Amino acid sequence: MPVIAVIDYEMGNLHSVCKGLEKAGATPKITHSSKDLQQADAVILPGVGAFDPAVQHIRARGLEQPIKEAIASGKPFLGICLGLQILFESSEEGKLPGLGIIKGKVRRFIHEPGITIPHMGWNQLQLTQPKSILWEHLPYQPWVYFVHSYYVDPIDPQVRAATVTHGNQTVTAAIATDNLMAVQFHPEKSSNIGLQILSNFVSQVREKIPA
Repeated sequence: MPVIAVIDYEMGNLHSVCKGLEKAGATPKITHSSKDLQQADAVILPGVGAFDPAVQHIRARGLEQPIKEAIASGKPFLGICLGLQILFESSEEGKLPGLGIIKGKVRRFIHEPGITIPHMGWNQLQLTQPKSILWEHLPYQPWVYFVHSYYVDPIDPQVRAATVTHGNQTVTAAIATDNLMAVQFHPEKSSNIGLQILSNFVSQVREKIPA
């Protein structure tokens, strides 16, 4: 069974992510140890809350370099919600630099009449990388669960794996480039669709493990 390191930096409920991974056939290991990140078959960076405290916690635990090394090593890496946003260079929510692994900025939704911020609840994905392993066995325009006031704006549009439309704004809902994948929505709160996405990630992890 693949071992997946789930990074604990005091920014989110890790329990539901771990339950989803167990259902998908993996062994989750909640950790803030760089050695665990090196030894794991894959890494997940979850997170809820605000940008600046998140990057502060990452840096205070000495996790910035191990995260970059894990991604550079080629092992599958999945960011979830805030774990997507802190991969970027900066955010309109805070003042501190992000990890800068993906070029671009995190931006706030623009207020429009009739839309609520945060963007909260179920919404449909438009898959811009339909062949991404994350989306295997999913219906066209699947419904997933969001809670966010900010969205990522990558400089390179090619990294976008899905978008979502809230009011008149269509924004990035997921990115995928090589072994690095990250989603703005919560797969662990997205019922069977979310479980399928986690299962797709675990399948990719299994394929990468040397026989």
